[in-house]
Amino acid sequence: MLIHRRWRLLLSLCLAAAVAVPALAQQPAPNGTQPGAAVKRPKPKPKPAAGATSGTADPIAAAAGGAKPTLLGQYGDWGVYTASPGGKKICFAIAKPASSLTTPTGKTRNPSYMFISSRPGEKVTDEVSIIIGYPFKPNSEATVAVGTASFALYTQQDGAWIKNAAEEAHLIEAMRSGENAVIKGTSAKGTRSTDTFSLKGLAEALDRSDKDCK
Repeated sequence: MLIHRRWRLLLSLCLAAAVAVPALAQQPAPNGTQPGAAVKRPKPKPKPAAGATSGTADPIAAAAGGAKPTLLGQYGDWGVYTASPGGKKICFAIAKPASSLTTPTGKTRNPSYMFISSRPGEKVTDEVSIIIGYPFKPNSEATVAVGTASFALYTQQDGAWIKNAAEEAHLIEAMRSGENAVIKGTSAKGTRSTDTFSLKGLAEALDRSDKDCK
């Protein structure tokens, strides 16, 4: 979950090229949140690096926060990387969608990606983030569905994170055994999008990420 700011998808480090990285800033909860509800606070999304708006940015380099990323392995449709921006180790699995649709048809947008990141220094494991390729409609929610299970996503600019932090482990569990994750959202201009991510290899990718970022 695309220019020089901190990725909060893995994220809050200077994003020399970005789509998402460590140290997420905490901000007020979204409107409508019930008191005491476990909600993941908004995370300022990564600003696009030069070239990102034309779809040429390297999401892996961006996620590495300026540090040199190391490929740990490719598992099905998911690549697993590690890096140590600012001396703080991060691991992340990344994939692009198997298919992307927009309604109305013919609307263009930047590439979208899903990241699942771990930052042991912050005690964060398997955090799901999505960079969707366009600014979401302000104050709108997106959804991620895996089989019959559906989860609400908090959106900010072109990033999305699970709204209820208590559900994140359930989402990861569903993704580990599922076939596809379907992300639906609405852009600031009213365009609706559906991105389908293959989950082939994800369980193995997360096992490797968790092993390297205990």
